[in-house]
Amino acid sequence: MFWHYIGFLLGAFVLMIGGYLDDRFDLPPEFAILSPVLATLITIAFGINIEKITNPFGGIIFLSFWQSNILVFVWLLLVMYTTKFLDGLDGLATSVTSVGVLMILLLSLTAAYFQPDVALLAVIVLGAQLGFLFWNIHPASIFLGEGGSTLVGYFIGMLAIISGGKLATALLVLGIPLIDLCWVIARRFRRGGMAKIFIGDRKHLHHRLLDLGWEQTQIVLLYVCAASMFGVLTLFLQSQQKLVAMMLLLLIMFIAAMFLVRKEKT
Repeated sequence: MFWHYIGFLLGAFVLMIGGYLDDRFDLPPEFAILSPVLATLITIAFGINIEKITNPFGGIIFLSFWQSNILVFVWLLLVMYTTKFLDGLDGLATSVTSVGVLMILLLSLTAAYFQPDVALLAVIVLGAQLGFLFWNIHPASIFLGEGGSTLVGYFIGMLAIISGGKLATALLVLGIPLIDLCWVIARRFRRGGMAKIFIGDRKHLHHRLLDLGWEQTQIVLLYVCAASMFGVLTLFLQSQQKLVAMMLLLLIMFIAAMFLVRKEKT
């Protein structure tokens, strides 16, 4: 575990350096992605892997070495870019990921899992994020920047791995911004191909709500309440039930998307 924590910290350090360079020189997307990729490769090189995942339809799926590496690579990039795209309002990304860290902390203290080392790391991460959030809530006096927006995603993604593959917990907490990310990427790709994917716009859910007249604080509270509700469910639901909860969240997001699109047209 010692080398796992070294890899964890080195990856975080790379993200902060890459984020600083991105903020300082406004790097194009093809260069900005290098630090998240390098941070992910470092964690894999230091032996951080996922040995098994729970099959929602019953049983355990054991992963080979290469399967684990691919899953870790895709998973970390997915959560980092989810929080990177989520960082559009004061305190939004920090608040939602703090909920995720709290849920992993609570799970690691239950009798079924009891992982005091994971709980200690989660407490440290949660304390750092809440301390930052005090100055990051609207109206913010400090901001995450590129390094911070990927770092908070890296934290929750890594905690989900280190705690024994609690990916479903992180997925449900990040469900709304993750589905929103997939929706926005699909829309951009359909309109302009790969070149359009990384070009920012105001079509994220939080931007749409802001344009409809919602206050920043109201939007953040909505996200936090949704993340907390689905996060608490993970403390009690079994694997198959978590899959049902994810399907329910997909349905809610689909209905909300249709409503917002129709609202914009009218």
